[in-house]
Amino acid sequence: MHIVIMGCGRVGSALAQNLEQQGHTVAVVDQDPTAFRRLGSSFGGRRVTGVGFDQDTLREAGIEEAGAFAAVSSGDNSNIIAARVAREMFGIENVAARIYDPRRAEVYQRLGIPTVATVRWTADQMLRRLLPSGAEPLWRDPTGGVQLAEVHTSPAWVGHKISRIQEETGVRVAFLTRLGEAILPTSQTVLQEGDLVHVMMRTDEVDTVEAAFAKGPEEEGGH
Repeated sequence: MHIVIMGCGRVGSALAQNLEQQGHTVAVVDQDPTAFRRLGSSFGGRRVTGVGFDQDTLREAGIEEAGAFAAVSSGDNSNIIAARVAREMFGIENVAARIYDPRRAEVYQRLGIPTVATVRWTADQMLRRLLPSGAEPLWRDPTGGVQLAEVHTSPAWVGHKISRIQEETGVRVAFLTRLGEAILPTSQTVLQEGDLVHVMMRTDEVDTVEAAFAKGPEEEGGH
């Protein structure tokens, strides 16, 4: 897939190198040509000097054949304008914008532009470690009937397979965060110490699910 990245700071350059290593073609756009030094001499993608929300600049970066667009410059306004241009002018479905202001991030999220609010994310992650009790909703469907949430998990679950956790708690484990990386588990994945568990569940079953995760697995043979 071809991916266009706006912003060649630490995040943009790391993202570009990572995506290229995974076999994607990448174009990086930045107003400052000296910023491309961060990409290193081994980077084989396009380096495009210009404003990331300018349509001609985006065309030069290959936006018309791109499958995804990431706006990770240092400016919230530039990122969101560029994200909207990529989605609305060029029809790119996979668009994400980094936003520093968490209040803005929530607004744009509701507009359908996925945002990564760095400060908010970090604060939330810290809060979940400091105050680990209860489920923290990360997403709700429009009806409010289903939610994605991080659930505080008893250490007693460590060493058990995801399949057993799902069977006993009645939820679907959507993903785990392990050492800061999100992983999609299979039924054979085993929960490790320090894993954060994110589950999909019915909103009216939150209390029951929390209790099941806090209690730990049933005794073997106790079914």
